[in-house]
Amino acid sequence: MPRPLPDDPMIRSLVLQARRAQMSRRAVLAGATGGAAALALAACAPGGSTAPTAAPDESDTDKTLRWANWPAYLDEDDDGNHPTLDAFIAQTGIDVSYLVDVDDNNTYYGKVKDQLALGQDIGADTVCLTDWMVNRWIRLGYTQELDDANIPNKKNLAPELVDVSFDPGRKFSLPWQGGFAGLAWNKEKVPAGLESVSDLWKPEFKGRVGVLSEMRDTIGLIMSEQGVDISGDFSEDQFQAALDVFRQNVESGQIRNVKGNSYLDDLTNEDTLVAIAWSGDISVINAEAGDKWQFAIPSGGGALWNDNFLIPIGSTHKKNAETLIDYYYQPEVAAEVAAWVNYITPVVGAKEAMMDIDPELAEDQGIFPDEETLSKVKVFRALSAAEEQSFSTAFQGVLLGA
Repeated sequence: MPRPLPDDPMIRSLVLQARRAQMSRRAVLAGATGGAAALALAACAPGGSTAPTAAPDESDTDKTLRWANWPAYLDEDDDGNHPTLDAFIAQTGIDVSYLVDVDDNNTYYGKVKDQLALGQDIGADTVCLTDWMVNRWIRLGYTQELDDANIPNKKNLAPELVDVSFDPGRKFSLPWQGGFAGLAWNKEKVPAGLESVSDLWKPEFKGRVGVLSEMRDTIGLIMSEQGVDISGDFSEDQFQAALDVFRQNVESGQIRNVKGNSYLDDLTNEDTLVAIAWSGDISVINAEAGDKWQFAIPSGGGALWNDNFLIPIGSTHKKNAETLIDYYYQPEVAAEVAAWVNYITPVVGAKEAMMDIDPELAEDQGIFPDEETLSKVKVFRALSAAEEQSFSTAFQGVLLGA
């Protein structure tokens, strides 16, 4: 039984909305993810001697904000509205345009890298991207430094996420959601399930396998299967050994598609029956189709990642973006988002707040993983600029038939 509702009117409203959304979660995949992502190489922009200059902040006079994010990554109700975002707009008077613009880190970067290099507006005031891409943006000077005075709820950031290698002290980024890369399968068509990445290469799955266009997830899982610690100082030879397995299964037709978030379309229409997938996504399609798919961390180990808020160098609404980030670092708000997206929340106190929404979800390992679950996954280590260029070129070369 849910606990009594809180007294605070706003939080009470959010909890009620979250309970309704959890009971009747709408399908958000049709039209949101589109077709196959274009997988041309988005190479690192050349780093000049001078980083672009941050745009002037017009937040005090212009109460608008554009937020670019991935599909199915914010709570929705049956009418397609975003309850937490609507509450933020009503509370602050900041008019937010929510843009579902990110299908893949590389393809998004390919669209905006020229503007970033010139310090120009990219059409978004904040964007959520994965750790390794955040590392690139920070390294190239494409982000604005956060003003902690505008984000007092930063104190709720999980301690283990404060000092990360690409952004010590979190001066330029804050996590939005995290998750696992692992295995997914259609339980009706594959009743025996999957245990290891090697199971994807079984003859009966030829032409029905999907993998992610995120190199660190797909190659990372293959490397883990081969006994490599992807968080450690692995060698180029170890990377190439995993790439050889990937190449073999692309060239043989074992792998049908390599995609970003649009891989979900292939699972739902049964073009693919088994896949390398992201944990929370499987909860999304199960909510619509009735528990038809299963997600699991492979026996060789899974990958752990976070997507993070950034404020692009050309944004003229920096304070507005910081106000939004601060809002989503309230435990009650973070819990409502997590109850819908089913990804790992970075906000301390969200687990306790989840008890007001759905006590069962407070024990969900995909949202609040314990030490045992975390022991099965690794974070793909940060690559040097040279490694990133070399590895990305090799990965994309397989896709382009090189």
